[in-house]
Amino acid sequence: MDKWLVYARFVKHRSDAVALIEGGRVRRNGQRVGKTHQSVLENDVLTLVLGNRVRVIRVLGEAERRGPATTARLLYEELDETSTMDA
Repeated sequence: MDKWLVYARFVKHRSDAVALIEGGRVRRNGQRVGKTHQSVLENDVLTLVLGNRVRVIRVLGEAERRGPATTARLLYEELDETSTMDA
């Protein structure tokens, strides 16, 4: 999970991905992700709280490394995006 978030360019560093996961800000198919090493499978729906934004995405594929943004964008499709959250 943490590597996939980096490869898909939702975060820049694995430590940032770990902080998101351990902070309870990542859900996979509606269930809170509790472990950073949890698998990400094709067609999983991820809900990510990034700052004051909520992004809901469907996983389309895997990657072996962090590549260019155009390649990373092929790893997922945007299902819904809320631009801001109320505090």
